[in-house]
Amino acid sequence: MSPGSLAFGILQAATLVVVLVLLYRPVGNYLARVYLSRRDGVLERGVYRLIGVDPRADQSWPAYTRGVIAFSLVGVLLVYGLQRIQAVLPWSLGLPAVPEGLAFNTAVSFVTNTNWQSYSPEATVGYTVQFAGLAVQNFVSAAVGIAVAIALVRGLASRRGGTIGNFWVDLVRTCGRILLPLSVVAAIVLMAAGVVQNFAGFTDIHTLAGATQAIPGGPVASQEAIKELGTNGGGFYNANSAHPFENPTPWTSLFEVFLLLLIPFCLPRAFGRIIGDDRQGTAIVAAMAVIATASLVVLTWFETTTGGTAVKAAGAAMEGKEQRFGILGSTLFATGTTLTSTGAVNSMHDSYTALGGMMPMFNMMLGEIAPGGVGSGLYGMLVIAIIAVFVGGLMVGRTPEYVGKKIGPREMKLASLYILVTPTLALAGAALSFAIPGVRQDVENVSILNPGAHGLSEVLYAFTSAANNNGSAFAGLTANTPWLNTALGVVMLLGRFVPIVVVLALAGSVAQQDIVPSTAGTLPTYRPQFVGLLVAVTLIVVALTYFPVLALGPLAEGLS
Repeated sequence: MSPGSLAFGILQAATLVVVLVLLYRPVGNYLARVYLSRRDGVLERGVYRLIGVDPRADQSWPAYTRGVIAFSLVGVLLVYGLQRIQAVLPWSLGLPAVPEGLAFNTAVSFVTNTNWQSYSPEATVGYTVQFAGLAVQNFVSAAVGIAVAIALVRGLASRRGGTIGNFWVDLVRTCGRILLPLSVVAAIVLMAAGVVQNFAGFTDIHTLAGATQAIPGGPVASQEAIKELGTNGGGFYNANSAHPFENPTPWTSLFEVFLLLLIPFCLPRAFGRIIGDDRQGTAIVAAMAVIATASLVVLTWFETTTGGTAVKAAGAAMEGKEQRFGILGSTLFATGTTLTSTGAVNSMHDSYTALGGMMPMFNMMLGEIAPGGVGSGLYGMLVIAIIAVFVGGLMVGRTPEYVGKKIGPREMKLASLYILVTPTLALAGAALSFAIPGVRQDVENVSILNPGAHGLSEVLYAFTSAANNNGSAFAGLTANTPWLNTALGVVMLLGRFVPIVVVLALAGSVAQQDIVPSTAGTLPTYRPQFVGLLVAVTLIVVALTYFPVLALGPLAEGLS
């Protein structure tokens, strides 16, 4: 890589860090005010009357959970139905109904904030399905994740209250006060930068080679904004954020990375404000930043220094990457999108070097907590913090407490269950794909483009992405098959809602406790030592869980 490219990449990363640091306090404070306020807007009160909700009635964790599950189930049915009747909808562009298996997979994908796409969007779904189905879920699925995180924070801040807020109020406020206004501003910026926003349909053009090509338009900028801001990731076009209509320039690429990191990195500040101790939020975001920085450095190193003779002769591994973004622009995007639950890509992870391709996969295996998806990153890191407190207490004989709440057997069982869910789903899904004879033949002969260790990595990446609700893929895998559509859909459902139920049960458990004062035996959870412990526990848990299968896939390929 040339010195100029390196300097430009470092400047991009430094600019991103500076902007996030400057916005951490004001945006975090605003997020806290949204959920601490007892005042409702006129439109909000109208929505509550329409759906029959008392905004002043707080809910227990079972009632909050029922609201999350019921709302999400209705979302699955609506998105599935829109796809199945697509042929009679306006702006369908003449496209037929989406097949049953693919429609199920897509509906589950967008409702779970995964946005896994086993299809080419511009050739499969029309504009009505895009904006009335998929874009709507980009808003509400992101709002569900934030609402669950806030419910856990309320539980930690509660003094024997037993309630964790009102799901419907949190949902409406998140959409109306946070996601919608920010998305409008982001969409205007993207439109000004050249991102497409129209209802033009397909335009036939004549290429320089004399052929005819149909160029699709569409309401892209509006969907691109919430796609990144809500850490959704579903592209309007098959090439996702590598497509010039979605992401035309290096600075729009950096802007999109900023959008997907903004809310997850500012939510820890809201956490500190709500519990009344800003230091706790600072410790959480510091651990996130350490992991994110290390991941970016390692991935960039793998992509610039490893590979075969051809890579070394070219100066870097540019296969699957856009020239307008370069190595560092690509690795910055890849790190951001897989450390959050976004799944958008501006380069093809399948074309990365063997060890470089391992890093996006490893980022997802961490549980996407640095900073993670909107909401899911914060509640995932808080669960890790509870485990770290318990481990720290075992090592030094300190009382297992976190922000004034005792960590007892019930809390540890719930935290342990949370940690086990996604690895179990990812590893079981990949294992069954090769263990069932008929399925294995289909996966090896139809789905896998590259046999051997890389083929295993493709399947492992797919199930890791689904279980962690990320949505990115090793592009060499053909996933639009009966087995993968069904299996990945089930994994996405369980990977989203089982952890949510566990988190809400944990929120209810700690909400029933009073806050105990700190003593000499309390482990301080705001100092650099705890940040180090938090990072170490995160890495150790992942290394012990996934190392054997990584040794069979990307590590074996990289060391061969």
